[in-house]
Amino acid sequence: MQTWPQIIQGGMGVAISGWKLARTVSTTGNLGVVSGTGVAIALIAALWQGDPGGHHRRALAAFPDQAVVERLMDKYYREGGSDEPSPHTKFYSLNTSQHMLELTVAANFVEVWLAKEGHDGMIGHNLLEKTPLPNLPSLYGAMLAGVDVIIMGAGIPINIPSVLAAYVTHSDAKYPVDVVGSEPGERYFTTFEPKVVFEAAKDWAPLELPKFFPIVTTPVTAMALMKRASGPVDGFIVETPVAGGHNAPPRGNVPLTPEGEPVYSHKDFASPESFKRFGVPFWMAGGYGNREGLLKALAAGAQGIQVGTAFAYSDESGFTPEIRATVLKQSLMGQVRVKTDGRASPTGFPFKIVPMDGSLSDADVVEKRPRVCDLGYLRHLYKRDDGKLGYRCASEPEKAYLKKGGKPEDLVGRLCLCNALAADLGIRLAKKNGFEEPILVTSGDAVSAIAMYLPPGKTSYSAMDVLDVLTGKREATPLPIGVDEIMAV
Repeated sequence: MQTWPQIIQGGMGVAISGWKLARTVSTTGNLGVVSGTGVAIALIAALWQGDPGGHHRRALAAFPDQAVVERLMDKYYREGGSDEPSPHTKFYSLNTSQHMLELTVAANFVEVWLAKEGHDGMIGHNLLEKTPLPNLPSLYGAMLAGVDVIIMGAGIPINIPSVLAAYVTHSDAKYPVDVVGSEPGERYFTTFEPKVVFEAAKDWAPLELPKFFPIVTTPVTAMALMKRASGPVDGFIVETPVAGGHNAPPRGNVPLTPEGEPVYSHKDFASPESFKRFGVPFWMAGGYGNREGLLKALAAGAQGIQVGTAFAYSDESGFTPEIRATVLKQSLMGQVRVKTDGRASPTGFPFKIVPMDGSLSDADVVEKRPRVCDLGYLRHLYKRDDGKLGYRCASEPEKAYLKKGGKPEDLVGRLCLCNALAADLGIRLAKKNGFEEPILVTSGDAVSAIAMYLPPGKTSYSAMDVLDVLTGKREATPLPIGVDEIMAV
């Protein structure tokens, strides 16, 4: 019988939840999770900087197609590191280039392989349903490295189980893609064919089938997945609106506050007890990231909790040291308040933002940044007047978006999450006139309380410090007056 951990580390995008963090958590018997979104950017940047420590080259040496590795190394690796900005990835599309498919598979393989190296704990892999175009090669790369669990949110991923089953035998997989303006009955798909992309795959041994844990916010969504998913659903992660990153919109037609924040009510906070009927393990996320939250979840029948924000500011996180130190200092002083921005993300989902000087949370910084869409992870497809398909993003240049038939009101308040989240890692991408992208920090409401994990006399904390507090091995550090209210479930 499968034994599941009580604590799952959250999957935070563009390598904030990287292999170092996931491996640390996994070695304790809990579930460490790497983010698959945008890791191609991170792999290129690491190779471009000379791969300090040799970690990425060590993982690439284990990749089953060394011809692909040779091409990637020739293109991106710079011995000793380059002083020039890191190259961009190319766009994903319904006809993604061979190079981008190889790069994406390899990048996800590297993250999972490094996270699993040197121990026998479980590793999870997190993706967004809202970014379908890179997801198929990302999943395949994770499975090539032996990933144990696939976690997916920002949508209802009913088709993922059949994709995972196909990849066990390196068979072709397809995934439906929404196209704005399509006619009733029209269906479009993105595809990935392992034996076409990798000719040698026809001789590779079958892969292990990972478990599948979709992220849900209501029992209704969980029921839909249990009934309609293309294969087994092995567990659920149940998120409340105080969780970080993208949130589900509030239930009902609820207006925004004058500050542009969605208003959530008790209807948006599912009770743990309502998920017991599905007969699979589930973990509570959003507002449960402390010792009391873990005990409350367990008492209500949950397997445990998923914790993201606390791990996001640990020493092993992908955030730059400057970001971690700044937010931790604000938490110590009781000065952090997360904004749930209903307009920032071009996906249309509410997005959690930590206000910070010099970041895209500052209107002056947004005004000075030239609008550009040169990564395109959050682009969506639309049907043009001539019947052909196009791609657009509400964060791209205004003229381009409007020329593609986009609505002017869709442009208001949108931010470029792709470039900003890459900047959070300290990655400097090549831009016109040497422009450096500003950061944008996203966290759950619990960021106000991260100082609780700081050991006495220390100025930073580790992932192990988080686990020690959550499991009761160490008392939490007292918080400023009022901050602990943030952690109330």
